[in-house]
Amino acid sequence: MRYAAHPYGSAVPFSYVLRIYNTLTRAKQDFIPIAPPFVKMYVCGVTVYDYCHLGHARFLLVFDLVQRWLRASGYKLTYVRNITDIDDKIIRRAVENSETIGALTERFIRYMNEDAAALGVQKPDLEPRATHYVPQMLSLIGRLQQQGLAYMASDGDVNFSVRAFGGYGKLSGKSLDELRAGERVEVASSKRDPLDFVLWKHAKEGEPAWDSPWGKGRPGWHVECSAMSCALLGEHIDIHGGGQDLQFPHHENEIAQSEGATGSTFVNIWMHNGFVRVDNEKMSKSLGNFSTIRDITKRFDPEVVRFFIVRAHYRSPLNYSDQHLEDARQSLARLYTSVKGIPIETNAPDWEEPHAKRFREAMDDDFNTPEAVAALFDLANEANRSGSAGLRRQLRALGGILGLLERDSEEFLKAMPAGAAEGSISEAEIETLIAARRDARSAKNFARADEIRAELLAKGIVLEDSAKGTTWRRS
Repeated sequence: MRYAAHPYGSAVPFSYVLRIYNTLTRAKQDFIPIAPPFVKMYVCGVTVYDYCHLGHARFLLVFDLVQRWLRASGYKLTYVRNITDIDDKIIRRAVENSETIGALTERFIRYMNEDAAALGVQKPDLEPRATHYVPQMLSLIGRLQQQGLAYMASDGDVNFSVRAFGGYGKLSGKSLDELRAGERVEVASSKRDPLDFVLWKHAKEGEPAWDSPWGKGRPGWHVECSAMSCALLGEHIDIHGGGQDLQFPHHENEIAQSEGATGSTFVNIWMHNGFVRVDNEKMSKSLGNFSTIRDITKRFDPEVVRFFIVRAHYRSPLNYSDQHLEDARQSLARLYTSVKGIPIETNAPDWEEPHAKRFREAMDDDFNTPEAVAALFDLANEANRSGSAGLRRQLRALGGILGLLERDSEEFLKAMPAGAAEGSISEAEIETLIAARRDARSAKNFARADEIRAELLAKGIVLEDSAKGTTWRRS
């Protein structure tokens, strides 16, 4: 980590600069906010027509970590994460279900919020819905038409003219000719160029529609985020994020629309989290390896899912398997064991303590959570060796920055595993056997006491004896 005097003096508490990998420049760079210490971040959210899946869980958690660290670092963040509530997929699903679009989207917004809350994802500061910002979208499209970057096609759609925007392709790193060569979709005859994309879709029978200067219709997907970001955060923002799958064409198109309309820089730093794979294969419904958040949390505690995602670097591919989740569960249990007896507090860490310094350096190096988590385990080991309550409190505080270790240890360690098989031993049965073992030891029947310990261990229960008595946890 490169140390330097912080450019904002006392505006943030640390004496060095956060560095973030910028997809646009393909390099890590010092994070220099537009108006320090204020930071504006926009993240592309969920299209609400189905349950959230593991890919959604990853981007929700990645940018939850980003916003947590920015706030912990003293920045005054405004975090916007949108909801797409009008889209071709939404319309099709509503028709399939014989329900209104409003009923469909409200239901899945509720499910999304439930899933996010279960994973410990904090709410963004603002969560705009696309259907609430149609006037702003119309205004943006009008500006693009005035700049000669948008045209009304013969079919009634309004399209963006990609070749009229000089910077197109800078986010994907491809030239227009390379992008054209990769175009496999048959081009509508009304488009001037295969790469042109729709800003405003003309009305079709039975679909929702709004009035516009180009006739009734609805917005294209790409224009939604440009309009909402500009309306809520201004024309120039610090960070824009989303999944890697959005880099092209969605974010490329956002740049073209926004910079084409304003003539100035849209975003300083573009962040993209890596793909999710399942047992080393791409996650997809067609392969039958598609898992919703609700599917997974029936088998694993939501905090285990969070820890599994947190301990991987956000830009790396994430390979999901039940074995990896089980390993994450056991690892998280080790950390919870180290903070047993430490009350849940909201105190800030002691940043001068060596493990906290290492944690801080890792997070300031492009949110390097694998190294930050490694610092937590080293801290746990030292706390266990020394018996220091101060180090254990420090572990709780640092874990809390990652949204971890915020529950009572006994609650986590004794919790019946999600999706436990019928016949799994209950807490009452465990306490009964512990009492029987205690009686056997009092009667000096140590063979029976050992049998009970072995019986419990076979059922996944670990006994821990101390001067204060016997406690237990699930292994």
